[in-house]
Amino acid sequence: MNKKYFYNLSILFLIFVFALAIHRSAYAAFPVTERIPYSDFKKLIQEDKLEEVILDTTTIKGVLKAEEGQTFKRNVTTVKVDDPDLIKELVEHSVKFSATAQNGTSQYLYLIWFIPMIIFLIMMTRARRGATGAGLMSIGKSRANLYIDKDTGVTFDDVAGVDEAKEELKEVIDYLKKKKKYQRLGGKIPKGVLLVGPTGTGKTLLAKAVAGEAKVPFFSISGSGFVEMFVGVGAARVRDLFAQGQEKAPCIIFIDEIDALGKVRAAAPISGGHEERENTLNQLLVEMDGFDTRKGVILMAATNRPEILDPALLRPGRFDRHILVDRPDIKGREEILKVHCKNVKLGNNVDIKIIAARTPGFVGADLANVVNEAALLAARVGNEAVGMDNFEEAINRVIAGLEKKKRVMSKKEQEIIAYHESGHALVAESVPGADKVHRISIIPRGIAALGYTLQLPTEDRYLLTRSELLDRLAVLLGGRVAEEIHFNEISTGAQNDLERATDIAMSMVREYGMSEKMGPMTFQNGKKPQFMDIGFRTGRELSEEVSKEIDSEVKKIIFDIHARVKDILAKNKDRLQILAKLLMEKEVVEGDELRKIISENIPPPKKESSV
Repeated sequence: MNKKYFYNLSILFLIFVFALAIHRSAYAAFPVTERIPYSDFKKLIQEDKLEEVILDTTTIKGVLKAEEGQTFKRNVTTVKVDDPDLIKELVEHSVKFSATAQNGTSQYLYLIWFIPMIIFLIMMTRARRGATGAGLMSIGKSRANLYIDKDTGVTFDDVAGVDEAKEELKEVIDYLKKKKKYQRLGGKIPKGVLLVGPTGTGKTLLAKAVAGEAKVPFFSISGSGFVEMFVGVGAARVRDLFAQGQEKAPCIIFIDEIDALGKVRAAAPISGGHEERENTLNQLLVEMDGFDTRKGVILMAATNRPEILDPALLRPGRFDRHILVDRPDIKGREEILKVHCKNVKLGNNVDIKIIAARTPGFVGADLANVVNEAALLAARVGNEAVGMDNFEEAINRVIAGLEKKKRVMSKKEQEIIAYHESGHALVAESVPGADKVHRISIIPRGIAALGYTLQLPTEDRYLLTRSELLDRLAVLLGGRVAEEIHFNEISTGAQNDLERATDIAMSMVREYGMSEKMGPMTFQNGKKPQFMDIGFRTGRELSEEVSKEIDSEVKKIIFDIHARVKDILAKNKDRLQILAKLLMEKEVVEGDELRKIISENIPPPKKESSV
């Protein structure tokens, strides 16, 4: 029989036995009770058959004298009547009497509150055990997962694309292995190491790799794992976690998503859940000040929102070292792809370098998803190995979503989409600062994409010039202008393009100081937003006049680019029509086909003769 099932059954059996015992004890004082009329009760007094009487607030109970041959005394009860002579008669007939303020059913009150309480405790214990694997009595215990020695199963060989972060963490590993080497010169290892970077870059994986390389116990817990509905539980779990760390030293304590716990405290704390979270944070700060790194306890944490962390958490003596785990460059993406392709059977035409070049901005999690999607696509069609075409489709899926070839669209809508995407592609190939077009498609993908123009950068970029931003604006407006030129009409398809274009133009004026009229000034608060529980500031206050000038300058940038794009597409009107018709015929056009159309010598459109 299952041990857990046997345990629950035993608890229920004990409750049943306990309730039965109370039930039997309730009748112990009156083994046999007979209800009689009050007149018969008075008659028993007159006949001297009563030995004892108990007067209650609503009833009268009597014990009859035992007759010859009886082994027990009979009990009778009757309803209490307002009878002033009753006491006098009891005294005359020498009947013992007493009074009580409770009735017989009061003995069941014990069951009324006690049994539901027992059942509630059992349900709470089972719920706690099912959610966390711990009983109710261990609610204040830390819920950290403990990995000992090589249980993490991760080393630096499993982590790629973050070479700088790995170099920084090698010092921590060396200290855990050779403490005396550093202690003999009086050096102190940083108490805390904070891993900062976008989501999916491998921060948690990197922390596990540090423990795997150092071969020390590794405590892993999420920041939300400290927060609980009961007051004081978070602080208790913090104390217990650090106590366990001191016992297992040398070890690593890792708190993932620490922003759930270490958010900046409000100037005026609000009672309730916020106050409980702040108490937990205060306990963490105290524990970080109290533990001794000489024993070999290293605290590591990860977050993708460092701007909302409390400054007290980031000061020297707590999280001394901040390590950036950034998006990988093209070389890093290539190394990550090699790690994820170790167990994948690749075709002869697969080139990891090309895949890395076609995935700019992808993080480790995205690249792992691309490899997995490619393998699933190859298996679905029955391929013997994963080919380059499978990787191409996997990248498209991650970027734009799943193809919807079965979506029924009218001929008119297909034509609008074809001209829209052709406009994007032609402008992208006509301006010098835009990325090259890799593929154009009018097959709907994802939630709202009716078509897409895929551009791939030739290199990783970290800075953009003003002219490059203006060229990007031109590409975004190319679809809308193409609709205007061919249909003399516009559609809702350019909504996302216009939104992105407006954001870029607004950033050029407010943040980058790229407006000639506004000058080299920024109108955005230079400090990071100070997120508070009672609100936050988004920027400095601007006068109404300055706001109008900013809006006017943004409008001017957009309108100037619109006129520029209109001129480009007017000169390439024939190429626009050729490309749009090709798209409607094939649905997908590769970048090389586009460049072939552009390179062909097509005469410019004839000007209409004026009459």
